[in-house]
Amino acid sequence: MQLFYTPDITPASATFFFDKEESRHIIKVLRKKEGDIVHITNGKGYLFTGEVAFANEKKCEVRITGEHFYPPMPYRLHLAVAPTKMNERYEWFLEKAVEIGITEITPIICEHSERSFFKGERFEKIIQSAMKQSLQYHMPLLHEPVPYVVFVQEQRKGLLFIAHCEETDKKLLKAELRPKEDVTLLIGPEGDFSNKEIGQAVGLGYIPVSLGNTRLRTETAAIVAAHSVAFVNE
Repeated sequence: MQLFYTPDITPASATFFFDKEESRHIIKVLRKKEGDIVHITNGKGYLFTGEVAFANEKKCEVRITGEHFYPPMPYRLHLAVAPTKMNERYEWFLEKAVEIGITEITPIICEHSERSFFKGERFEKIIQSAMKQSLQYHMPLLHEPVPYVVFVQEQRKGLLFIAHCEETDKKLLKAELRPKEDVTLLIGPEGDFSNKEIGQAVGLGYIPVSLGNTRLRTETAAIVAAHSVAFVNE
C-alpha cells in the first residue's frame, strides 16, 4: 500500500487537494487516474481512503470515501539522543527508530557534544518517510535541541533511564522495562556523558542502565533501546 501524509486532512474532510509536489508524484510517477484509490494519513492516528476525483498533476483532488482510526502504542517512548558528529548517522537513527516505534525524539546538547545543531526540516522529512514506509499512522514528535541540564530537570512520567559507558553500578535495560510503561531514555554523544551529567540524572531519578556487553555508537545504542522497549511490549 502506498501511503501519503498530510496533517491538514480531518474526519470532517469530504475532499482534499494535494499540493503540487505530491500531485505530480501521484499522477506522473504512480500514474493514478480518476477513480483510482489512494490512502492518506494525517499522522494523528487516522487512515483515510480516497478516490481520485480530478487527476491533475498540479492539484490532484481526492474524494474521501472512508476512514479508520488506529489507537497509539500502549506506551510512550521518548529518546533524548545527543547529535552525532556526522548527520548521516543521526538520520539513520531517526529512520530506524520510527520504523521500530517511537513517540518523541529530543536532541540533547551535552558537555562532550561535537555538534549542537541539526537539519530540522530534513530530519522531519526522514521521519515522515519512515512513518509512511512502515505504514504507521501516528507521527513521532521531533523537538528542537535543548541543553542536557534543561532536559533532565523537566518533570516526566514513567520510567527514566540514562545509558552510559562508565564502569559503575548499572542495571540491564531489558530487565528494568515493563509492558505498557512510558519510557524516557538518555543517550549521550560519542564521548559519552560526563560524570557530572550522570550524577545530575541519577540525582533526579534516572536509573543508570547498560544496553549489553559491547560498546555501541550513539545511533546504535538508540536503536537497541527502541527495539528493547518494543520487544517488551509485543
